[in-house]
Amino acid sequence: MYPTLYHALLDLTGIDLPFLKFLNSFGFFVAVAFVVANRLLTAELRRMQANGSLKPSTRTITIGLPASPGELALQALLGFVLGWKGLYLMMHSAEATADTKAFLFSGTGSVVGGVLGALALAGLVWWEKRRQRLDKPRTETVVIAPAEHAGAITMTAALWGVIGAKLFHWLENPDELAAFLRDPGGTDLFTGLTMYGGLIMAGAMVMRYFRRHGMPALAGADAAAPGVMLAYAIGRIGCQVSGDGDWGIVNTTFLGPGPRWLWQYDYPNNVNGIGIALTDGRPCFEGYCTALPETVFPTPLYETLACALLFAVLWALRTRLRPMGAIFFLFLLLNGLERFWIEKIRVNVVLFGDTTQAELIAVLLMLAGAAGLWMVHRRPNPANDGSSTAH
Repeated sequence: MYPTLYHALLDLTGIDLPFLKFLNSFGFFVAVAFVVANRLLTAELRRMQANGSLKPSTRTITIGLPASPGELALQALLGFVLGWKGLYLMMHSAEATADTKAFLFSGTGSVVGGVLGALALAGLVWWEKRRQRLDKPRTETVVIAPAEHAGAITMTAALWGVIGAKLFHWLENPDELAAFLRDPGGTDLFTGLTMYGGLIMAGAMVMRYFRRHGMPALAGADAAAPGVMLAYAIGRIGCQVSGDGDWGIVNTTFLGPGPRWLWQYDYPNNVNGIGIALTDGRPCFEGYCTALPETVFPTPLYETLACALLFAVLWALRTRLRPMGAIFFLFLLLNGLERFWIEKIRVNVVLFGDTTQAELIAVLLMLAGAAGLWMVHRRPNPANDGSSTAH
């Protein structure tokens, strides 16, 4: 396993770049997932505008105004944080990289760097606004193509996805919530994330975004669904590469076909440092030199393979399946089905009896998907179903 990009680069190439310890491998793959989802969403929004499923919107803007105090304050705050940590990191790299999480969430930093960073970013915004300032600011109405919303939609999903993932994790682990309330500055704020929590919260806020900007929510959801499925698959690569605890139940039997690690894996050097000390000659990373005492099913890998296949299905059907909303509800059904079955061999928190939170959500997603498919096919909307595909 590679807890950070530093460990991956060191093991694969021998190159030693300590500053890469700040780049968690799980976070890297999550970032890649959002980039891929954004690209696919942009392409789908353009296609749906071309076939008439989505139409451009308008927005009134004022041109020529100076930078507002709020804009300057926000940039100054961002610049202070970056300079505060960044300058200290450059001047004390050995100390900062010894325990990256502790450094990032500590009160350690350079005040001089923070002040310089605040002045730099706030000054840059002030100068740019001053350069564009007009004696008489004018108001204009601009036309915004659906694809131009893709960046804002992705950022909305990213922000609320992290919030939802953490909230749902706390619902499963109230003791961790209590620990956070006792120590809000703890280093575990961005560890322990529940994927389904992120999916639900991000989905709700993205649907809200569609409605606020005059786009049919179901048409927007259709555009986003294939990319979300592929992003989920990529995110699970991060779980597998980092060994973040999302593995399966113990399995000590080789079930074949394929290599043994496809069925039995012990996650050496996992990011959580869980297990027993590595003593069998395999690479041993300081601070992570452990492996599980018994082999388990590598369930993140299974989810990556399953969701990549389901993405291919959604992508192939996106121009064929009618009416509006059908792709989105099929996504809910397929994602719920995939997660329900993977839970049978996956370690998770049990809510009641033998039922996990993820199983319950998966069932609800399947029911919502099936009901939605029945509804949209029973009451199609010919004006917005994308049937007038342009060639």
